[in-house]
Amino acid sequence: MTPPDRSPPDGGQPSGVTGPVAPAQTSVDVDAALVARVQQGDQRAFEMLVVKYRRRIERLIARMVRDVDLVEDIAQETFIRAYRALPQFRGESAFYTWLYRIAVNTAKKALMQLKRDPLVSESALASSGDDDDDVSRVENELTDGETPESVLASRQIARTVNEAIEALSDELRQAITLREIEGLSYEDIAELMNCPIGTVRSRIFRAREAISQKLKPLLDTREGKRW
Repeated sequence: MTPPDRSPPDGGQPSGVTGPVAPAQTSVDVDAALVARVQQGDQRAFEMLVVKYRRRIERLIARMVRDVDLVEDIAQETFIRAYRALPQFRGESAFYTWLYRIAVNTAKKALMQLKRDPLVSESALASSGDDDDDVSRVENELTDGETPESVLASRQIARTVNEAIEALSDELRQAITLREIEGLSYEDIAELMNCPIGTVRSRIFRAREAISQKLKPLLDTREGKRW
């Protein structure tokens, strides 16, 4: 007589059978595996890294260059430099941390060559849009519970935050961007900025305070509440 099949319908581990389950790979594990494959000559593995981080790198460059006409070119140059330098990559930091540094240096070099202001350019100003454009698009963007006034208020808050970030010093702007927009840990930010974690916390605190001061006229917040 054939024993009954105890396998679960989803093809998982049979009932009553216990044993170690392989943990899911983290992003860092996946990156390390892909880097190793690139170093062994697998070009397809590098293409996978490009697909994974292209948008993130382009967003980073866009915040530095503020010129949509340059972002794609600088991002492409970033990945070219990364590909050429990968044979020397030893994994002493996370791949994205390493790639981030290359992107920042590539953007700075491009700005120096073009002698452009890294914060403001004609393309950035032209793409920022007019208030009239915001009003004309409001009705198509409303969701349940929203009004044209609330949407415009949200847009104004967003513009104020962006302006406040741009007005920060380079160190404060980089710290708050890495934390609030890139979502990096304090440890990763300290490594990227080559400073102690305490300094990172101080810069982020000061950046938040500066942004909060700009937002106070727009927000009805409790006394002492920070952004």
